[in-house]
Amino acid sequence: MQINIHEAKSNLSQLIQSALSGEEVIIAKAGTPLVKMVAIPTKKIRHPGALKGKITLADDVLLQEDTELTALFEQGL
Repeated sequence: MQINIHEAKSNLSQLIQSALSGEEVIIAKAGTPLVKMVAIPTKKIRHPGALKGKITLADDVLLQEDTELTALFEQGL
């Protein structure tokens, strides 16, 4: 989306929401693009234990040996 400076001043909050939604906002003067406004990527906050009760493992999961996988760990790959 391209918008002129005057409109950008009047609609800054809406333009910020558009950028946060992934839209690229170009601010122009007399039809000449000057500035590109995009959202800054942020790290997602981790919540330890968020998957508790949502993941289940077979009772014998630790009893099964995968020799190929074990070899990779032992080789440090």
